[in-house]
Amino acid sequence: MSAGARTFLVCLAVVASACTSVLLSQTLKYSKPPDAKNGEGLYKNGCIACHGIKGNGAPQTSTEFQWPDTFPDFTRCDQTTAETNVAYKDVVVHGGRSRGLSEIMPAFGELLTSERIDDVLAYMRGFCADKRWPRGELNLPRALVTEKAYPEDEVVISTAMNVTGAPGFTIDVIHEQRFGINNQIEIDVPINAQDQNHAWNSGLGDITFAVKRVMFANLRKGSILSLQGGVLAPTGNSKHGFGNGTTTFEPFAAFDQLFPTNTFLQFQLGADLPHRTDITPQSLFWRAAVGQTLAGDHRLGRMWSPMVEFLAERNLKDGAKINWDVLPELQVTISARQHVRFDLGVRTPVTNTAGRDKQLVFYLLWDWADGKLWEGWKK
Repeated sequence: MSAGARTFLVCLAVVASACTSVLLSQTLKYSKPPDAKNGEGLYKNGCIACHGIKGNGAPQTSTEFQWPDTFPDFTRCDQTTAETNVAYKDVVVHGGRSRGLSEIMPAFGELLTSERIDDVLAYMRGFCADKRWPRGELNLPRALVTEKAYPEDEVVISTAMNVTGAPGFTIDVIHEQRFGINNQIEIDVPINAQDQNHAWNSGLGDITFAVKRVMFANLRKGSILSLQGGVLAPTGNSKHGFGNGTTTFEPFAAFDQLFPTNTFLQFQLGADLPHRTDITPQSLFWRAAVGQTLAGDHRLGRMWSPMVEFLAERNLKDGAKINWDVLPELQVTISARQHVRFDLGVRTPVTNTAGRDKQLVFYLLWDWADGKLWEGWKK
């Protein structure tokens, strides 16, 4: 193993061991730990009429409204664990319209203190009885290149465009879908276009089929670890540089760490292992992203997440050098429901720069589990 890879693993171990057991939430700050027992009384006095004693909704015969499509069932872990306390608190404080949801949900921000709302949310979290589900607070802002550990339901349209060298771009259409408690499937379809010797060529790249599984998730420590295995089918035209020309296996590990300050670290270590090494050499890659989430309105508003990624890759052959890139970027939530996000950055080679172009990289992300693409835009 190279010195760079060993350093990466040492850093990963140090970060993991340094985590303290503190109750945290991705963008909330507590003046004191929430009291679920106190929240139970508040829930039964103010919420039970609509949401029911068990959190799965009061009987329709006892309510004066028709349930909207977005009406929650808090007993369903697959629906509720992916949501953060931030999202719930925003709805409680400002009402359903704050996240583009039904106006049937009133605002309680002027009736309840912030601490009491936190108590209610702590009680409502108990409606999901299966604690194996990773919580949405561990679903950190998605970096442009570094894969995160959380299993998600997302569609991402990601583009990398050359800003130096020959004109060209790659668009990746990525579908990620969660199944079960800890698993996710992923399909990545790359579409390439490149000016090669003053002639434009375009076509598919190598399509990726992958499965991710969460191995460890701890909300109190803010840590999550996943393993993923992928297969890149040789669907791209290798003559034009759009594919490897052989089936490639891509295993990796992803570890994410969230701190109470809303600072986060993401690490990824993996390899590209082509079936025919005479066509494409094997390679090792390691990636890291460090960022900070900022949000107004007492951390309930639009989220801004500046990040910087450090990206390294080395062919597994004698005398190969490590290619290092740096990628500063900014992700922002653009819908009221915050289920649509945009990220923009510039990837710059810092070593072995010959033939490696600077790129403008950006994506549009849609968390489709939170609603249709055109829903949740208006407050």
